[in-house]
Amino acid sequence: MKDTIIICRCEDITYDDVVKAIEEGYDDIESLKRRLRIGMGPCQGRTCIPLVMRILAQKTGKNREEIEPPTHRPPLTPAPFGLFVGDEDEG
Repeated sequence: MKDTIIICRCEDITYDDVVKAIEEGYDDIESLKRRLRIGMGPCQGRTCIPLVMRILAQKTGKNREEIEPPTHRPPLTPAPFGLFVGDEDEG
């Protein structure tokens, strides 16, 4: 039953997906994020990152405090706010 538990709703990642990735050698949050796209959906990891950190601690035997949270990366160049909201002239 655990294999069908959804860990990341945004990217549809299951508990089993996370465990398989850890078994393949992805043993830190950054590599798991790149492999599974956790934390890259609309919620930006608010739900899945703490869950994945807990699973990672259980499967690797690390203390939860040893596991570094993922880094947040701002855009390379600033984007004007109007780019996201659109123009008022559009119908």
